[in-house]
Amino acid sequence: MKKISSSSAFFYKKIFPALWFGGLAFFVVAIALSGALEKDPMVLGALVIPLVMAVFGFLIMKKLAWDLVDEVYDCGDFLLIKNRGEEDRVALSSIMNVSASTLMNPPRITLRLVYSGKFGNEIAFSPVRGWTLNPFAKNQVAEDLIVRVDQARSKRPR
Repeated sequence: MKKISSSSAFFYKKIFPALWFGGLAFFVVAIALSGALEKDPMVLGALVIPLVMAVFGFLIMKKLAWDLVDEVYDCGDFLLIKNRGEEDRVALSSIMNVSASTLMNPPRITLRLVYSGKFGNEIAFSPVRGWTLNPFAKNQVAEDLIVRVDQARSKRPR
């Protein structure tokens, strides 16, 4: 059993959002406690910016980070998926498509399943990656999964 997901999922799902929203809250509280609102009501307009940043951050994190599963292990002919204390096994033959997104932070691999499992019909995770200077380099985890899923799918009964 080999772990193919990055350990940074916890950072992207928990720590970074806490820093983001905490920083915005600190900014709003600092303005409110400084008395700037009482001196100049126009400062209220400056509070719109943190609100917009909070909404923008929420939407981006919902789309790119919060849907990542916690851990993915390669167990040969199936993947062991762990998320929020739950586990699910996904046979390679039940994966319809492997999609790797490059030039994203965090990088992600999305598995589209033939049948919906415990975590839905799409499973996204951030793969481990080797160090490279080439930003366009293909992810080896994704390339390996694509080949192995194709081999397993050709053996799947139709």
